[in-house]
Amino acid sequence: MIRLCTAVLASMLTVGAASAQTLPPLDQQRPVLRAEATITGDIVRIGDLVDRAGIIANVPIFRAPDLGATGTVSADTVVEAVRAHALIGLDTNGLSEVIVTRASRTIPAKQVEDTVATALSKQFSLGDAKNIAISFEREMRAIQVEPNAQGEPRVSRVTYDARTGHFDATVEIPTGAVNRGMLRLSGRAVPAVDVVTVLHPIERGAVLKDGDVGIERRARADVGRDIVVDLSQAVGLAARAALQPGRPLRSAELMKPELVSRNETVTLVFEIPGILLTVRGKALDGGAEGDTISVLNEQSKRTVQGVVVGPGRVMISSRQPKLAANLSPSNADAR
Repeated sequence: MIRLCTAVLASMLTVGAASAQTLPPLDQQRPVLRAEATITGDIVRIGDLVDRAGIIANVPIFRAPDLGATGTVSADTVVEAVRAHALIGLDTNGLSEVIVTRASRTIPAKQVEDTVATALSKQFSLGDAKNIAISFEREMRAIQVEPNAQGEPRVSRVTYDARTGHFDATVEIPTGAVNRGMLRLSGRAVPAVDVVTVLHPIERGAVLKDGDVGIERRARADVGRDIVVDLSQAVGLAARAALQPGRPLRSAELMKPELVSRNETVTLVFEIPGILLTVRGKALDGGAEGDTISVLNEQSKRTVQGVVVGPGRVMISSRQPKLAANLSPSNADAR
């Protein structure tokens, strides 16, 4: 009998030792506070903030931040909140607070604006939607909706006054898996066009570079027919007069860069078949390539007309052969 009891006891001890080896250490069983949590829905539950919360993981304890927002809750507040639910031995992991973020899906303000512009374009024949300038009465910001929100914004109703450009629109916004909310918007919509403007004051004669010009959108009715609408139409040209930022750039305000300046010493070129003669002159006008200007022949002291063909070079028309007669062999340069 004694031997039987001893055998049973030994067997129980063996089973107990084996069971002890399969159980995780005590510190791996304790509930532990998380440093960060991302919440879906408007309620924060114990399991969102505490690892290994067990059967009380789904118990709600706090209200979640607004959609897309991030907030903090102190570790002491969490400990106090879970104490009432018999969660014992919560390890705060040395944390003083927990960062809580409400998950969301973002609908950009530009997407809503484009949706309204498309509806106006289709219903009121305002041209291409991308060329409609929209300004809302109240600042339009990105909209945060539930992460599982399905679908895109759509306009269910819109009115438009062509005389003033005023519109009123009702936009349906997906807010959840099946739900949609209504957003009422008002503002002004006008057909627009992209125009080129200078970004800072430009002096007369200055050649425009990439950093000197930019694109702005303006109401089509406020711009003229000679407005420059593409950067390539401005870069590389020179200002006919001083230019100021903030207004559309007109093609009449631009010219080819001057290759010859007034009072500049230039090379007069006279060319006939087989002969090329040059002589120094003084430009009486400024001019770009292809411009006809007056030049004083410094040798003959006569004023002649010529065409600007390059920096500091003016070609004399073949209809003025007297220039050759004014040149002495010692001053002529035959090439």
